[in-house]
Amino acid sequence: MLDKRSLLRGSIGAGVAGMAALASVKPSEAAGDSGPIPVGAALPMSGLSAADGIEFKNGLELAASEINAAGGVLGRKIEIHVEDTKDMGADVVSQSMQRLVDRYSVPVIINGYNVGTNMVEMDVAADNDIIMMHANTLISHNEKFKTNPERFYGSFQMDPPEFYYGPGCLSFLNDLIKDGKWKPANKKIAIIPSSVEYAVVIANAMRNQAQKYGFEVSLFETVGFPTSQWGPTLAKLRQDPPAAILVTHFLPQDLAQFMLQFTPQPTQSLIYMQYGPSLPAFRQIGGQAVNGVIYSTVIGCLPDDFSADFRKSYREKFGPGAAYITGSQTYDALWKWALSAAIAGGAGKPFDKDQAKKVSHAIKQLVYRGVSGVQRVDPDGQSAYCYPTQVSDPSLGMPHQFLQHQDYKSDPKLIAPALYATDKFVLPPWIK
Repeated sequence: MLDKRSLLRGSIGAGVAGMAALASVKPSEAAGDSGPIPVGAALPMSGLSAADGIEFKNGLELAASEINAAGGVLGRKIEIHVEDTKDMGADVVSQSMQRLVDRYSVPVIINGYNVGTNMVEMDVAADNDIIMMHANTLISHNEKFKTNPERFYGSFQMDPPEFYYGPGCLSFLNDLIKDGKWKPANKKIAIIPSSVEYAVVIANAMRNQAQKYGFEVSLFETVGFPTSQWGPTLAKLRQDPPAAILVTHFLPQDLAQFMLQFTPQPTQSLIYMQYGPSLPAFRQIGGQAVNGVIYSTVIGCLPDDFSADFRKSYREKFGPGAAYITGSQTYDALWKWALSAAIAGGAGKPFDKDQAKKVSHAIKQLVYRGVSGVQRVDPDGQSAYCYPTQVSDPSLGMPHQFLQHQDYKSDPKLIAPALYATDKFVLPPWIK
């Protein structure tokens, strides 16, 4: 099997994951051009999600520098172009992506996430015959792909859809009980989504499967997006304290405010939150109040030996507080695309459907072990497989990671799944 560097340099040899050998051609001929390859990204560089947008850009820049240092894609260097999607939404995201095509002729657009798009990104990719990779983490990607696989051949979600957060979280809670690590006073759970698709789908999955996992939903309360005033919700939680409070809203600053308003008068409840606690802003705003919070992610840099060089390089380049767990998402996506373009014989250009389909085929065939785990494309929806909820083999799915803030002054600890865990779960300080 070839390594990353030999593929990117245009070396000829065996393919990856059972693919046929590349034809013996010079890099410039394979690429069709000797100039830089423009790679686009439509990211929220300002607005509510700017903290994530910055990290997504950082991940692309680090991956591009490594790929270029290795010789580029078949001899061509990568050049990153970013358009700001601000507060996101379908119109601004689609316009940003189209500008990347029109101005720079990008053959690929790699995004992190953009909220409120209704997956319009897939239409832009299809209309221009380019590859589009993203981490929106939405089941609506899979559903839209299924309506017309031939049209959406170039769109890939580089992580599992958000649906799997629901059963994955409930299973995790039961494992804590089964292993004797947590002895709840009851089996009640409170579910608190915000009014955006991602949060609602996860919350609905939790509510719809709660009984299957032995839980009773005592409160289902949808809050605004964004929100920082948690008083009315906390009042309801204190009237009927649940065993666990599951917050599927995801903005870090809002979740930190929840903890600041919860801890003065806490209930004896585990606190699970969605994604936002992975960002430094959560710890910076919440301080000691965040100790004990559990969160999970289906995509994010693992704290293992494999990612050690990446984590070191990321913080050396972008600062000691840089969130490599977020930057890793676009970092892995660009590496996988670059390898796939090399396997396919070149990056292509907009409206070159034949070459885009070759790159797409390579992406689907390549089982890629990145710093976030194993990315393998589920052909039924062109998202990554989820381990262990969707597949039982850890070598064929991205791990659904559960992390806990045990000391707000340091990075969170990975406590599940067992094969990846680096630390043990500890009871939150407010549970006596």
